[in-house]
Amino acid sequence: MTSAPPQERAFLVGVQLPGTSTLELDEQMRELAELCRTDGAEVVGSDVQRREEVEPALFIGRGKVEELRGRRQNQEFETLVCNEDLSPRQQRNLEKELDVKVVDRAEVILDIFAQHARSREGRLQVEAAQLHHWLPRLIGAYDYHRQVGGIGTRGGPGEQQIEIERRRVRKRLRDLETEIEDVRAQRDMQRAGRRRSEHATVAIVGYTNAGKSTLLNALTGAGVRAENQVFATLDPTTRRTRLPSGVEIMLTDTVGFIQKLPTDLVAAFRATLEEVTYADVVLEVLDASSPALPRHRETVDQVLTELGAAAKPRVIALNKSDLVGPATRRRALAELSELGFRQAAAVSALGRAGLEDLVRCIEAVVRREMVELELLVPYGREEVLAELREVGGIDRLEYEQAGNHVWGRAPERVLQRFDAYRSPTATTS
Repeated sequence: MTSAPPQERAFLVGVQLPGTSTLELDEQMRELAELCRTDGAEVVGSDVQRREEVEPALFIGRGKVEELRGRRQNQEFETLVCNEDLSPRQQRNLEKELDVKVVDRAEVILDIFAQHARSREGRLQVEAAQLHHWLPRLIGAYDYHRQVGGIGTRGGPGEQQIEIERRRVRKRLRDLETEIEDVRAQRDMQRAGRRRSEHATVAIVGYTNAGKSTLLNALTGAGVRAENQVFATLDPTTRRTRLPSGVEIMLTDTVGFIQKLPTDLVAAFRATLEEVTYADVVLEVLDASSPALPRHRETVDQVLTELGAAAKPRVIALNKSDLVGPATRRRALAELSELGFRQAAAVSALGRAGLEDLVRCIEAVVRREMVELELLVPYGREEVLAELREVGGIDRLEYEQAGNHVWGRAPERVLQRFDAYRSPTATTS
């Protein structure tokens, strides 16, 4: 019988700068601890230093380094994890001072992505992001801490990648970018196919672990992987579902957002995140039980703005509402309404509560984005009516001598399919 390998013991350190509240930093440190646990480490402690600015050479002050050296000599931890992105100089100096492996928040996130990437596209994107992040740090043979495994060393390029010369890394990056562009072209074709299917598309977005995949499963029966941990979903999943009116839509689950999401990762996952930019409607999932809900919303808004999707029609799913009281739910919905998000519903994706209200909100926004039209469809051509119900909807139907007089709506991109049946008195708006 073999015993499980001991967990890597990690100590976390952050710096509170002017303009960052204690509440905000505490939330970031809790989030960093969750990231480390997801990455397979045991978090043995954390500390925060208040400073006017980050120490250029060491990230933290010399006094804090000496304090950590004492903890290290007592063998309390093997890895130091910093809440901010470290410069190569800061990382190198800390490792020499403390004789431990030092990683930053970005490396932890990249490592989790490396573990969770399942598709070829996801693995390529993660490896490219890791190499972009590591390239400034690959100055020949790094010390042994870069080779002992654990946080910041898994997946993608592999543990020995740190010994590869910069030119070889750059060549690998060029090869990866070519492969990613090929995958992106395939995704563009798939996306074009979905748009040719003439169904409205809805992209599910939200902070990591807000319950996006669970909600997709609840709405469509997709059966995708949904776990109570950060970044359980990296590869987008699209499923079709039918709204109560008969209109079919395409729902796409996307990668979760997080504070301080590494820029290299956003760039590498461009093809995946473009699912949001091409969607007709954005379905934003919020964790109603999170004390950091306002900051999570700010993070999502920031990423949507960077993607050019902030102005898209949006529906809000206030998920995990069963974990908070009625007053909290009402207050959250009222605040969303004041911000202009009136199509919002309190739901529990896991408990399947409130889904009918959410579907009504989705349908209202999907229909609002369609174009009104008036048709005269001859008797015997009822398949045209069925087609209109599927892609848009029928608001009113009258039986006249010449045929079915129909008032309905459809996405603008499919209107030409109904040109032959436009009523002489038809209007569009």
